[in-house]
Amino acid sequence: MSIAPVITFKAGACELDTSVSPPRVKPKPTPGYVYLYPEDDLLHFCWRPRSAPLDDPELDLVMVPSDGTFTPYKPTTAESRSSDDRPTNGRIYALKFSSSSQRYLFWLQSKSQDEGGNPAYFSSRDLKLGQIVNTLLQGEEIDVQEALANLPRESGGDGDDDETMEDVEGTDHNSGHQRHASGGAGPGATGGDVREEGQESREGGADGGRAATEDPSSVVQNLLRSLQAQSSEAAEDPFTTLSDLLPPSSTLPLIESADVNTLDHLLTFLPPSLLFLAQGTDEVPNAEAKPETTQAAMQALSLDQKKDILRKVLRSPQFSQSLGSLTVALRDGGLPSISDALNIKVENGGFMRRGGVPLGGGDAVRVFLEGVKNHVKEKRERDDKMQTD
Repeated sequence: MSIAPVITFKAGACELDTSVSPPRVKPKPTPGYVYLYPEDDLLHFCWRPRSAPLDDPELDLVMVPSDGTFTPYKPTTAESRSSDDRPTNGRIYALKFSSSSQRYLFWLQSKSQDEGGNPAYFSSRDLKLGQIVNTLLQGEEIDVQEALANLPRESGGDGDDDETMEDVEGTDHNSGHQRHASGGAGPGATGGDVREEGQESREGGADGGRAATEDPSSVVQNLLRSLQAQSSEAAEDPFTTLSDLLPPSSTLPLIESADVNTLDHLLTFLPPSLLFLAQGTDEVPNAEAKPETTQAAMQALSLDQKKDILRKVLRSPQFSQSLGSLTVALRDGGLPSISDALNIKVENGGFMRRGGVPLGGGDAVRVFLEGVKNHVKEKRERDDKMQTD
């Protein structure tokens, strides 16, 4: 598969040490790239070591539009004091999700641009780069090529060995589509110098050689204001997410202890092609296979094969992403239509008690889960009554 990143920049991965209180960020020294590329109308957020090929990232996340945010990470006071063994200049970005409590941290590996030596200084250039990434994650239209060309140029202080202007790359692949207007480093990219055009005027201090810069504090405020509208409701009452409630550690034990009838019932919700693939057959019927054909394929599977199919589904990124998408849909006002489609009765039909406005935020997730709980309880009562009769 051909990969054409919309943006690539130098960044390292971080670990979050939760064995201490408060949790401490441990940046990894491995030189790396963060890059984003589109596929099937969705965006991939990836990280790879610089020695790895473009199509073999260590981290590859399929991002649901508006689910993820990419914002400066603010360490605690304790973390700020404990920075002696860090291989980083302190500029860390956090990739967070509204559908999950999971997060990823990355440290910028370009040279620090603070003349005073502040290791946590986010220059206006650093902040603009984060804004570009965050805009892409929201699914909004942006001319990435133009945005990269207009990144502020600032003189730098001491940092790592990377040249200041080498850390972000973009190449125009399709000027007709603004959102995917630029690509990034290829499989063998090592951060080559991209300063050739206009280098003399920039480095020689000629008039017009350096782009105007903004006050970093105002850039941060603008970024926070742009995120406030979509995240304020979730921040006020996040309640929980379906991803947090249904991790593999909770769902897999159910599969291990399930009987044949339960396994067969769960398999009916999966594409029939998975059943045929598990049998190792060369001919896989299309998605509209006859019910009797699908039933025969299910019965031909052993108990271990059925469990193995369900294990793979529950561990798959697609399942986690689906839970995240459903959480986002519930929070964004989709409770009435989702509960109706699933035939689950929820409080007040999923609307607020006044005005006919759909519930949103954590309240919507809570009401949905209560509806599911009541649905299961009523079903069990009906089943028990039928057995008694």
